[in-house]
Amino acid sequence: MLRDSPWRPIRPLAATAAAIVLGGCYYAHIAAGQLEMNSRRVPIAEVVADPATDATLRRRLEFAVRARDFAMAELGLPDNGSYRAFADLGRRYATWNLFAAPELAIEPKRWCFPIAGCVSYRGYFDEAHAERAAARLGARGYDTWIGPSIAYSTLGHLRDPVLNTMLGYGDAELAAFIFHELAHQAAYAPGDSDFNEAFAMVVESEGLERWFAREGPAGALEKFLIVRQRQRDSAALMVDARRRLAGIYARTPDAAAARELKAAELARLREALVAGGHPATGEFNNARLTAVATYERCVPALRVELDRLGNDLPTFYAAMKQLEDNAPARSRLCPAT
Repeated sequence: MLRDSPWRPIRPLAATAAAIVLGGCYYAHIAAGQLEMNSRRVPIAEVVADPATDATLRRRLEFAVRARDFAMAELGLPDNGSYRAFADLGRRYATWNLFAAPELAIEPKRWCFPIAGCVSYRGYFDEAHAERAAARLGARGYDTWIGPSIAYSTLGHLRDPVLNTMLGYGDAELAAFIFHELAHQAAYAPGDSDFNEAFAMVVESEGLERWFAREGPAGALEKFLIVRQRQRDSAALMVDARRRLAGIYARTPDAAAARELKAAELARLREALVAGGHPATGEFNNARLTAVATYERCVPALRVELDRLGNDLPTFYAAMKQLEDNAPARSRLCPAT
Protein backbone atom coordinates (compact mmCIF):
# COMPACT_ATOMS: atom_id res chain seq x y z
CA MET A 1 0.00 0.00 0.00
CA LEU A 2 1.68 3.21 -1.21
CA ARG A 3 0.69 6.42 -3.02
CA ASP A 4 1.76 9.59 -4.96
CA SER A 5 1.78 13.17 -3.56
CA PRO A 6 2.42 16.80 -4.56
CA TRP A 7 6.14 15.91 -4.27
CA ARG A 8 5.85 13.49 -7.14
CA PRO A 9 9.53 13.42 -8.18
CA ILE A 10 10.61 12.96 -4.57
CA ARG A 11 8.24 10.40 -3.09
CA PRO A 12 9.11 7.49 -5.45
CA LEU A 13 12.77 8.06 -4.58
CA ALA A 14 11.84 8.00 -0.91
CA ALA A 15 10.02 4.71 -1.41
CA THR A 16 13.04 3.24 -3.13
CA ALA A 17 15.32 4.46 -0.36
CA ALA A 18 13.02 2.91 2.22
CA ALA A 19 13.24 -0.39 0.39
CA ILE A 20 17.03 -0.24 0.55
CA VAL A 21 17.12 0.69 4.22
CA LEU A 22 14.53 -1.90 5.25
CA GLY A 23 16.17 -4.54 3.12
CA GLY A 24 14.70 -7.63 1.52
CA CYS A 25 13.37 -8.47 -1.91
CA TYR A 26 9.79 -7.75 -0.90
CA TYR A 27 10.35 -4.03 -0.30
CA ALA A 28 12.28 -3.74 -3.55
CA HIS A 29 9.34 -5.43 -5.29
CA ILE A 30 6.86 -2.98 -3.75
CA ALA A 31 9.02 0.02 -4.64
CA ALA A 32 9.34 -1.18 -8.23
CA GLY A 33 5.59 -1.72 -8.48
CA GLN A 34 4.87 1.76 -7.18
CA LEU A 35 7.39 3.30 -9.54
CA GLU A 36 5.74 1.50 -12.46
CA MET A 37 2.31 2.76 -11.40
CA ASN A 38 3.57 6.33 -11.09
CA SER A 39 5.21 6.17 -14.53
CA ARG A 40 1.87 5.26 -16.12
CA ARG A 41 -0.16 8.07 -14.54
CA VAL A 42 -1.94 10.47 -16.91
CA PRO A 43 -4.40 13.15 -15.72
CA ILE A 44 -7.95 11.97 -16.41
CA ALA A 45 -8.81 15.34 -17.94
CA GLU A 46 -6.11 14.77 -20.58
CA VAL A 47 -7.28 11.24 -21.36
CA VAL A 48 -10.91 12.37 -21.71
CA ALA A 49 -9.96 15.34 -23.92
CA ASP A 50 -7.76 13.28 -26.24
CA PRO A 51 -9.68 12.58 -29.51
CA ALA A 52 -7.82 9.27 -29.81
CA THR A 53 -9.24 7.94 -26.52
CA ASP A 54 -11.54 4.96 -26.92
CA ALA A 55 -15.16 5.98 -26.36
CA THR A 56 -15.75 3.27 -23.76
CA LEU A 57 -12.68 4.30 -21.77
CA ARG A 58 -13.79 7.94 -21.92
CA ARG A 59 -17.24 7.05 -20.56
CA ARG A 60 -15.79 4.93 -17.76
CA LEU A 61 -13.38 7.67 -16.70
CA GLU A 62 -16.12 10.30 -16.81
CA PHE A 63 -18.18 8.06 -14.53
CA ALA A 64 -15.18 7.65 -12.19
CA VAL A 65 -14.89 11.42 -11.96
CA ARG A 66 -18.57 11.75 -11.05
CA ALA A 67 -18.25 9.04 -8.41
CA ARG A 68 -15.12 10.69 -6.96
CA ASP A 69 -16.83 14.08 -6.81
CA PHE A 70 -19.90 12.51 -5.20
CA ALA A 71 -17.69 10.83 -2.59
CA MET A 72 -16.22 14.15 -1.59
CA ALA A 73 -19.29 16.39 -1.87
CA GLU A 74 -22.00 14.02 -0.60
CA LEU A 75 -20.15 11.45 1.51
CA GLY A 76 -17.61 13.80 3.09
CA LEU A 77 -14.64 11.64 2.06
CA PRO A 78 -11.15 13.19 1.74
CA ASP A 79 -10.06 15.15 -1.32
CA ASN A 80 -6.29 14.89 -1.52
CA GLY A 81 -5.79 14.47 -5.24
CA SER A 82 -6.64 10.78 -5.44
CA TYR A 83 -8.45 9.45 -8.52
CA ARG A 84 -7.68 12.48 -10.67
CA ALA A 85 -5.26 10.50 -12.83
CA PHE A 86 -5.52 7.27 -14.80
CA ALA A 87 -2.96 4.47 -15.02
CA ASP A 88 -3.17 1.51 -17.38
CA LEU A 89 -1.16 -1.29 -15.79
CA GLY A 90 -1.62 -3.58 -18.76
CA ARG A 91 -2.95 -6.42 -16.62
CA ARG A 92 -6.25 -7.63 -15.18
CA TYR A 93 -5.50 -7.10 -11.48
CA ALA A 94 -3.66 -4.40 -9.57
CA THR A 95 -2.18 -6.68 -6.91
CA TRP A 96 -2.42 -10.18 -5.53
CA ASN A 97 -2.97 -10.38 -1.76
CA LEU A 98 -1.53 -13.36 0.09
CA PHE A 99 -3.32 -14.54 3.25
CA ALA A 100 -1.87 -17.23 5.51
CA ALA A 101 -2.87 -19.01 8.71
CA PRO A 102 -1.49 -22.05 10.54
CA GLU A 103 -2.93 -25.38 9.45
CA LEU A 104 -4.73 -25.86 12.78
CA ALA A 105 -5.45 -22.29 13.92
CA ILE A 106 -7.55 -19.42 12.64
CA GLU A 107 -5.27 -16.57 13.74
CA PRO A 108 -3.81 -15.06 10.57
CA LYS A 109 -0.14 -14.57 9.96
CA ARG A 110 0.60 -10.85 10.12
CA TRP A 111 3.12 -8.74 8.26
CA CYS A 112 4.24 -5.33 9.49
CA PHE A 113 4.98 -2.31 7.30
CA PRO A 114 6.09 1.28 7.96
CA ILE A 115 2.87 2.86 6.61
CA ALA A 116 0.07 0.33 7.06
CA GLY A 117 1.19 -1.17 10.36
CA CYS A 118 0.68 -4.90 10.88
CA VAL A 119 -1.87 -6.42 8.50
CA SER A 120 -3.23 -9.90 7.84
CA TYR A 121 -2.17 -10.04 4.21
CA ARG A 122 0.78 -9.20 2.00
CA GLY A 123 0.25 -7.60 -1.40
CA TYR A 124 2.26 -8.29 -4.53
CA PHE A 125 2.30 -6.48 -7.87
CA ASP A 126 3.09 -9.77 -9.62
CA GLU A 127 1.12 -13.01 -9.28
CA ALA A 128 4.20 -15.21 -9.64
CA HIS A 129 5.82 -13.46 -6.66
CA ALA A 130 2.70 -14.12 -4.58
CA GLU A 131 2.61 -17.78 -5.61
CA ARG A 132 6.28 -18.30 -4.69
CA ALA A 133 5.70 -16.70 -1.30
CA ALA A 134 2.64 -18.91 -0.77
CA ALA A 135 4.67 -22.00 -1.64
CA ARG A 136 7.32 -21.08 0.92
CA LEU A 137 4.69 -20.62 3.61
CA GLY A 138 2.96 -23.83 2.61
CA ALA A 139 6.24 -25.70 3.07
CA ARG A 140 6.30 -24.33 6.61
CA GLY A 141 2.85 -25.73 7.40
CA TYR A 142 0.63 -22.73 6.67
CA ASP A 143 -2.68 -22.71 4.86
CA THR A 144 -2.46 -20.04 2.16
CA TRP A 145 -4.86 -18.25 -0.16
CA ILE A 146 -4.17 -15.62 -2.83
CA GLY A 147 -6.91 -13.12 -3.64
CA PRO A 148 -6.52 -10.83 -6.66
CA SER A 149 -7.24 -7.16 -5.99
CA ILE A 150 -8.90 -4.77 -8.45
CA ALA A 151 -8.13 -1.54 -6.58
CA TYR A 152 -5.09 -0.26 -4.70
CA SER A 153 -4.65 2.24 -1.88
CA THR A 154 -1.77 3.99 -0.19
CA LEU A 155 -4.00 5.39 2.58
CA GLY A 156 -3.65 8.95 1.34
CA HIS A 157 0.14 9.05 1.49
CA LEU A 158 0.29 9.34 -2.29
CA ARG A 159 -2.30 10.27 -4.92
CA ASP A 160 -3.86 7.02 -6.08
CA PRO A 161 -4.88 6.86 -9.75
CA VAL A 162 -7.93 5.21 -11.23
CA LEU A 163 -6.58 1.94 -12.61
CA ASN A 164 -7.61 0.08 -15.73
CA THR A 165 -8.25 -2.89 -13.40
CA MET A 166 -11.12 -0.94 -11.83
CA LEU A 167 -12.90 -0.22 -15.12
CA GLY A 168 -13.85 -3.69 -16.33
CA TYR A 169 -16.89 -4.01 -14.08
CA GLY A 170 -20.24 -2.29 -13.71
CA ASP A 171 -20.93 1.23 -12.50
CA ALA A 172 -21.79 -0.01 -9.01
CA GLU A 173 -18.47 -1.81 -8.69
CA LEU A 174 -16.46 1.18 -9.93
CA ALA A 175 -18.16 3.56 -7.52
CA ALA A 176 -17.70 0.99 -4.75
CA PHE A 177 -13.95 0.77 -5.39
CA ILE A 178 -13.61 4.55 -5.12
CA PHE A 179 -15.79 4.90 -2.01
CA HIS A 180 -14.01 1.98 -0.30
CA GLU A 181 -10.47 3.17 -0.96
CA LEU A 182 -11.24 6.78 0.00
CA ALA A 183 -12.79 5.49 3.24
CA HIS A 184 -9.37 4.12 4.22
CA GLN A 185 -8.16 7.73 4.14
CA ALA A 186 -10.91 8.87 6.52
CA ALA A 187 -10.02 6.43 9.32
CA TYR A 188 -7.35 3.76 9.58
CA ALA A 189 -6.09 1.89 12.62
CA PRO A 190 -2.60 0.48 11.94
CA GLY A 191 -2.49 -3.20 12.82
CA ASP A 192 -6.25 -3.87 12.78
CA SER A 193 -7.21 -5.18 9.34
CA ASP A 194 -10.64 -6.39 10.46
CA PHE A 195 -11.62 -2.94 11.74
CA ASN A 196 -10.19 -1.09 8.75
CA GLU A 197 -11.84 -3.24 6.11
CA ALA A 198 -15.17 -3.37 7.92
CA PHE A 199 -15.17 0.42 8.21
CA ALA A 200 -14.49 0.78 4.50
CA MET A 201 -17.16 -1.80 3.66
CA VAL A 202 -19.77 0.08 5.70
CA VAL A 203 -18.89 3.38 4.02
CA GLU A 204 -18.89 1.69 0.60
CA SER A 205 -22.37 0.22 1.13
CA GLU A 206 -23.85 3.41 2.54
CA GLY A 207 -22.25 5.43 -0.23
CA LEU A 208 -23.67 3.17 -2.92
CA GLU A 209 -27.16 3.34 -1.43
CA ARG A 210 -26.99 7.13 -1.52
CA TRP A 211 -25.49 7.13 -5.01
CA PHE A 212 -28.24 4.95 -6.45
CA ALA A 213 -30.94 6.87 -4.63
CA ARG A 214 -29.79 10.03 -6.42
CA GLU A 215 -28.06 8.90 -9.61
CA GLY A 216 -29.17 5.36 -10.37
CA PRO A 217 -31.87 4.34 -12.86
CA ALA A 218 -35.16 3.02 -11.54
CA GLY A 219 -34.70 -0.29 -9.75
CA ALA A 220 -30.91 -0.01 -9.56
CA LEU A 221 -30.87 0.45 -5.79
CA GLU A 222 -33.12 -2.54 -5.21
CA LYS A 223 -30.95 -4.70 -7.48
CA PHE A 224 -27.81 -3.57 -5.67
CA LEU A 225 -29.30 -4.34 -2.25
CA ILE A 226 -30.29 -7.84 -3.35
CA VAL A 227 -26.79 -8.58 -4.69
CA ARG A 228 -25.13 -7.16 -1.59
CA GLN A 229 -27.36 -9.23 0.71
CA ARG A 230 -26.43 -12.37 -1.22
CA GLN A 231 -22.77 -11.51 -0.72
CA ARG A 232 -23.34 -11.01 2.99
CA ASP A 233 -25.18 -14.33 3.27
CA SER A 234 -22.26 -16.15 1.63
CA ALA A 235 -19.73 -14.37 3.84
CA ALA A 236 -21.77 -15.17 6.97
CA LEU A 237 -21.57 -18.88 6.21
CA MET A 238 -17.79 -18.66 5.96
CA VAL A 239 -17.40 -16.51 9.08
CA ASP A 240 -19.55 -18.99 11.03
CA ALA A 241 -17.47 -21.91 9.76
CA ARG A 242 -14.32 -20.11 10.87
CA ARG A 243 -15.82 -19.63 14.32
CA ARG A 244 -16.63 -23.34 14.57
CA LEU A 245 -13.12 -24.24 13.43
CA ALA A 246 -11.72 -22.07 16.23
CA GLY A 247 -13.64 -24.23 18.69
CA ILE A 248 -12.43 -27.43 17.05
CA TYR A 249 -8.79 -26.37 17.24
CA ALA A 250 -9.16 -25.23 20.86
CA ARG A 251 -10.64 -28.49 22.14
CA THR A 252 -8.80 -31.02 19.94
CA PRO A 253 -5.13 -31.31 20.93
CA ASP A 254 -4.53 -34.35 18.72
CA ALA A 255 -3.42 -33.03 15.31
CA ALA A 256 -4.71 -36.00 13.30
CA ALA A 257 -8.15 -35.75 14.88
CA ALA A 258 -8.21 -32.00 14.37
CA ARG A 259 -7.40 -32.44 10.68
CA GLU A 260 -10.31 -34.84 10.27
CA LEU A 261 -12.73 -32.49 12.00
CA LYS A 262 -11.41 -29.57 9.94
CA ALA A 263 -11.98 -31.46 6.69
CA ALA A 264 -15.53 -32.35 7.75
CA GLU A 265 -16.30 -28.73 8.70
CA LEU A 266 -14.99 -27.39 5.40
CA ALA A 267 -17.01 -30.01 3.53
CA ARG A 268 -20.13 -28.87 5.39
CA LEU A 269 -19.33 -25.28 4.48
CA ARG A 270 -19.06 -26.15 0.80
CA GLU A 271 -22.40 -28.01 0.96
CA ALA A 272 -24.06 -25.05 2.68
CA LEU A 273 -22.76 -22.64 0.04
CA VAL A 274 -23.99 -24.86 -2.78
CA ALA A 275 -27.37 -25.31 -1.09
CA GLY A 276 -27.70 -21.54 -0.84
CA GLY A 277 -26.78 -21.00 -4.47
CA HIS A 278 -23.48 -19.33 -3.60
CA PRO A 279 -20.13 -19.80 -5.37
CA ALA A 280 -18.23 -22.72 -3.83
CA THR A 281 -15.25 -23.17 -6.14
CA GLY A 282 -11.60 -23.42 -5.18
CA GLU A 283 -9.98 -24.58 -1.97
CA PHE A 284 -11.42 -23.68 1.42
CA ASN A 285 -8.92 -23.45 4.26
CA ASN A 286 -8.05 -21.30 7.28
CA ALA A 287 -6.38 -18.65 5.12
CA ARG A 288 -9.36 -18.21 2.80
CA LEU A 289 -11.76 -17.94 5.72
CA THR A 290 -9.41 -15.40 7.30
CA ALA A 291 -9.59 -13.31 4.13
CA VAL A 292 -13.40 -13.30 4.21
CA ALA A 293 -13.48 -12.54 7.94
CA THR A 294 -11.08 -9.63 7.47
CA TYR A 295 -13.59 -7.87 5.23
CA GLU A 296 -16.87 -9.00 6.73
CA ARG A 297 -16.62 -10.06 10.37
CA CYS A 298 -16.94 -6.61 11.95
CA VAL A 299 -19.32 -5.07 9.40
CA PRO A 300 -22.52 -5.65 11.46
CA ALA A 301 -21.06 -3.96 14.56
CA LEU A 302 -19.85 -0.92 12.63
CA ARG A 303 -23.13 -0.68 10.76
CA VAL A 304 -24.90 -0.50 14.15
CA GLU A 305 -22.60 2.39 15.08
CA LEU A 306 -23.46 4.30 11.91
CA ASP A 307 -27.16 3.78 12.62
CA ARG A 308 -26.67 4.89 16.23
CA LEU A 309 -25.11 8.12 14.96
CA GLY A 310 -28.15 8.90 12.85
CA ASN A 311 -26.53 7.77 9.61
CA ASP A 312 -24.38 10.91 9.73
CA LEU A 313 -21.23 9.93 7.84
CA PRO A 314 -18.89 12.76 8.96
CA THR A 315 -19.83 12.05 12.59
CA PHE A 316 -19.24 8.35 11.95
CA TYR A 317 -15.80 9.07 10.46
CA ALA A 318 -14.87 11.18 13.46
CA ALA A 319 -16.03 8.50 15.90
CA MET A 320 -14.08 5.78 14.09
CA LYS A 321 -11.01 8.00 13.84
CA GLN A 322 -11.04 8.37 17.62
CA LEU A 323 -10.64 4.59 17.79
CA GLU A 324 -7.48 4.52 15.67
CA ASP A 325 -5.22 4.48 18.73
CA ASN A 326 -7.67 2.78 21.09
CA ALA A 327 -7.33 -0.98 20.61
CA PRO A 328 -9.43 -1.89 23.70
CA ALA A 329 -12.36 0.17 22.42
CA ARG A 330 -12.08 -1.42 18.98
CA SER A 331 -12.02 -4.86 20.62
CA ARG A 332 -15.16 -4.08 22.60
CA LEU A 333 -16.85 -2.93 19.42
CA CYS A 334 -15.82 -6.06 17.53
CA PRO A 335 -14.39 -8.80 19.78
CA ALA A 336 -11.94 -11.27 18.27
CA THR A 337 -13.36 -14.59 17.13
